[in-house]
Amino acid sequence: MSALWGAGSQKSTLQTTSESRPAAALGVKPRRRRGMQAALRARIRQTLPPQSRLGGSEEHKNVVQREPKHRRKRQMQRHERGRRAGRQPIGEADGDPVSNESEQQDDSDAEVRRDDAGLDAPTLEDERDDCRREGRLCGELARHVADKERRSQVEGQSVKEPGDEDGHEDREDTTAGQAREPGLEHTRGSSAARLCVLFPGATGTLIAARPHRSGVYVLELGGQDDAFARREAASAASAVDVLAPGLATARGISDRVRHLAFTHRACDLIGTSDPDIESAAALLSAATIDREGSVAVRAVDVRASTGIDTQQAERTLGGVLTDRGFAVDLDDPDHVLYAYLSDPDGDEEGGTGEACCALGWLTAESVRDFGGRQPTDRPFFQPGSMDPLEARALVNIAGAGPDATILDPMCGTGGLLLEAGLVGADVVGGDAQEKMVSGTRKNLAYALDGDGHPERASYPDPGEWGVFRSDASALPVADDTVDAVVFDAPYGRQSRIEGDLAPLVSGALGEAARVAGRCVLVADRDWREAATGAGWAVTDYFKRRVHRSLVRHVHVLE
Repeated sequence: MSALWGAGSQKSTLQTTSESRPAAALGVKPRRRRGMQAALRARIRQTLPPQSRLGGSEEHKNVVQREPKHRRKRQMQRHERGRRAGRQPIGEADGDPVSNESEQQDDSDAEVRRDDAGLDAPTLEDERDDCRREGRLCGELARHVADKERRSQVEGQSVKEPGDEDGHEDREDTTAGQAREPGLEHTRGSSAARLCVLFPGATGTLIAARPHRSGVYVLELGGQDDAFARREAASAASAVDVLAPGLATARGISDRVRHLAFTHRACDLIGTSDPDIESAAALLSAATIDREGSVAVRAVDVRASTGIDTQQAERTLGGVLTDRGFAVDLDDPDHVLYAYLSDPDGDEEGGTGEACCALGWLTAESVRDFGGRQPTDRPFFQPGSMDPLEARALVNIAGAGPDATILDPMCGTGGLLLEAGLVGADVVGGDAQEKMVSGTRKNLAYALDGDGHPERASYPDPGEWGVFRSDASALPVADDTVDAVVFDAPYGRQSRIEGDLAPLVSGALGEAARVAGRCVLVADRDWREAATGAGWAVTDYFKRRVHRSLVRHVHVLE
């Protein structure tokens, strides 16, 4: 198994300022005149007091955000006149108030000088570009943040970081010795600090967003049981947490993520926002994009929980990327941006997490070939055989993979062994019935060594395998010689040994504890008491509904 793809790798940053785009696309005057405007604004900004720049007091920033645009314009003009006359800028002197009469005269003088110089007033695009370069809030985004802050104060809500149970403890403090990520605001005295995040290495623009740390992946979960999907994903990723219905985050992923059953995709997370198109576009506009080449956008309304028009979302986000200099290629893009929109209130299954839109660049996709490998297609088939999708998830939870050895003491038709072998594990099976032993050998030879193997380029080399006839409560296996035991216990209503089922399962659990340090037991009833009696600790327990008359109980034991 390869090492985790942790976060923090050094990447080159694309320059996406307005200078890299055609002047006509921005609706500005020719470059010479625009250069004169930029020079004038640069001289004005040099005289501004420190409080009016990013990093001033929260009180002063709030005042600046709400100040009308025309008033800020007049203030900048007064600063420029003061600089030319050798006076101290306003805000650094004694603070004598300026009368309305002198203010009107100043404005008139400024307009005359601007007309004489042949300069046009800065456009909205000019202001946005300056804000991105200078790390300031433009008027449009300032109003957006101010509205967010007012709504947060009225509703009495606070944004919690993932894993922050009480809303007052930093997630970074949960890991000893872990440094804070650069650029993430940790101030909790202001709701604006909780609603805005300054992306490291980005343009410096603050946007309304959910707090997250860089180097995080977003996982697209399958099925309806997020807790079960999260548990399987933890076998191929680190620090997996459910973010929203059908979505989870992870700190790092391995190449085993491509063989997960209930994780469809893993994407390098850009950030999260409210689950609407406008917020997603603002997030993408301010984020650093460290990629080159063509792009495509895929929007997903997870479990149809938001009702968002995904085609409109794709067009809007694609337009943002086009404005930043990227070419769109829907057929064969170099990079694919996924926009996941999810809302627990719209999830019919009552999902957990928060409503959000998560943006991320596609990193890995899982192999989806389960539909073409049904139990009925194997050389040996018996009714009640487990679906390949479910079997893959169970062996992944058990830890199947290259360099692992998996034992199934009640192998039946070999479905669990088959899935473990496909992901590279060495597999050993046993069963009390000779018919099952013979049938499992045929199935493994067909699926792992013969024509029944799926596309081999998508899988590691299959491991070695062996099947023998044995009693599950008296295995011919030495102590501590396998990595994990996984088995589907007989179902009482189908088995002819229902009266002997309890001692059989208890004996098998005892033998599993002798030969391995991990076990996954699947049954039609709760065997947790028997598991603890055999010396196991139950770390996870799930109920998986198959149909109206069958619910599988999954016990994860260590």
